[in-house]
Amino acid sequence: MSQPLIDIGVNLSNNRFKADLDQVIERALACHIQQLVLTGTSVEETQKVIAICDSLKEKHPDTVFATAGIHPHDADAMNSEKLALLSALADSDSVVAIGETGLDFNRNYSSIANQITAFEAQLELASEKTLPLFMHERDAAEKQIEIITEYRDHLTQGVIHCFTGDKKTLFRYLDLDLYIGITGWVCDPKRGEELRQIIADIPLDRLMIETDAPYLIPKNMPQPPKNRRNEPAFLGYVLEEIQNQRRETKEAVANATTANAKQFFKI
Repeated sequence: MSQPLIDIGVNLSNNRFKADLDQVIERALACHIQQLVLTGTSVEETQKVIAICDSLKEKHPDTVFATAGIHPHDADAMNSEKLALLSALADSDSVVAIGETGLDFNRNYSSIANQITAFEAQLELASEKTLPLFMHERDAAEKQIEIITEYRDHLTQGVIHCFTGDKKTLFRYLDLDLYIGITGWVCDPKRGEELRQIIADIPLDRLMIETDAPYLIPKNMPQPPKNRRNEPAFLGYVLEEIQNQRRETKEAVANATTANAKQFFKI
């Protein structure tokens, strides 16, 4: 299949890509991954993904972009100084969204109170910068939906990245006019079973795809790499599993998710 794809969530600043970043990009391009959005999960990681974008601009123009955000796992470390730095980083030419932000009550690496504070601060930042939101949520749908609802009129667009919720949660996010990002979670025979059952309920004009590399390697790969590292070149396996659960052709899903990502991120 030669339709261009866009990976809307990849952690290229992860140390697992340090030794062969150029080759990872080349393999992605060879597999028709036309553009990639690199995820910022803290001030430090946001600085790293912007630096990666800057380093690749000459060789691969209009290929890599970044988000600027503080992940809920890092919310305890957020303060006024870091928020000011994040705001400045969001003005970079490479930054196309605020995030990864949201709530995670599954692990609670940061306190619930600090997660909420950090999330609301980034919602306000997205409103101020008129940038879309790249959001994480795990076991926190009720509170996250409550907060988004309060801010929704002041926001442009938002995507729930790596969606793993149930049908009720899906429809509530869709009612907020949000996009849904699907990863290799859908390829997992056990963990992804419920998601596969509702994948056809996502309107095609609300769907985007991502690897979340180096995590969540697609389990439908016939020959996964020995190091079990996911990378953008494997995005086609996510597309394949999504298409298996829907009525549209693979080409239709590819074209729609690419068009959605281009419009959402303005890339």
